[in-house]
Amino acid sequence: MIIFIHGPDTFRSRQYLKEQVEKFKIARDPQGYNVVFADAVSDEPGKILGEISSAPFLADKRMIVVENILACKDKDFMATLIEMVKNNKVPESNVVLFWQGEDKSKIKEVDELDKLLKKEKYAKEFDMLTGAQLSVWIKQEFVKSKATVSMPALNFLAQNAGGDMWRLSSLIAQLSAYATGREVGVEGVKLFLDEKVDDNVFNMVEAVVSGNRKQAYKLLTEQRRLGEEDGKLFGLILWQFRILVNLRSLFETEDNLTADQMAKQLGLHPFVVKKNLALVKRMSSARLKEIYEMLLDIDKKIKTGRGDLGLLVDVLVGRL
Repeated sequence: MIIFIHGPDTFRSRQYLKEQVEKFKIARDPQGYNVVFADAVSDEPGKILGEISSAPFLADKRMIVVENILACKDKDFMATLIEMVKNNKVPESNVVLFWQGEDKSKIKEVDELDKLLKKEKYAKEFDMLTGAQLSVWIKQEFVKSKATVSMPALNFLAQNAGGDMWRLSSLIAQLSAYATGREVGVEGVKLFLDEKVDDNVFNMVEAVVSGNRKQAYKLLTEQRRLGEEDGKLFGLILWQFRILVNLRSLFETEDNLTADQMAKQLGLHPFVVKKNLALVKRMSSARLKEIYEMLLDIDKKIKTGRGDLGLLVDVLVGRL
């Protein structure tokens, strides 16, 4: 059996890939002995072909996930796969899931394999969502995050960030965390669409983690001078540390994972993981959780009206 997942919307195709692997594990392989991941660009062709042909271990089915299948430049490997697909030589006991992003190799064999795989019964293409389909998807993502969004805010988000689903997903998660139970409105969306603020918040968190309070205060003061509200800045800081806590936890349990593999497990953009990984390695899980608890305590005080947000953030930076 062959599954081919492809298309320009790599965020949704990655989600679908993850879902297929999870379904297989639940139905066929709860121990995870028979799910294998390979990369057509970085792994040896012989190893990949061996995995595709290998029998399941103490089970009746096996899944082999081969990523970046059309980005490979090995003509012999591509020719072998073409022959395998044409003549249905994949063992019946094996499910081979080919995933392809946007980058393709320019060798002619790639085009031939692409055409063959697209004809497979379980080929699924993920085009970029537009119009009503994009709006429905955005609303569903807010529901998953246990948040609500106004229709004007939803439309504004679709019009101004709909071209990048990775960024859109990150924005929805940040907006949901920032709203803390309130409906997300247009003004909130506008606040989070400024990437420069996100970068400055990252730099501020980096200064905090490095123990550079002076730089952290400087960046915080600069954002306030530019008119950014303490509520937005706090929401971004909270979100940033939530990412760090989750990354550190994963890093401690599976330190052999690549940044891309971590991104897949946590549902984050690979760039976000790579950007934060250096910070994660500087602090222990206990210390990050301690800071995160401080942030949650501030969040609680804000919601119950027991403190001035600006002052609480200043005190937090001073204590770290």
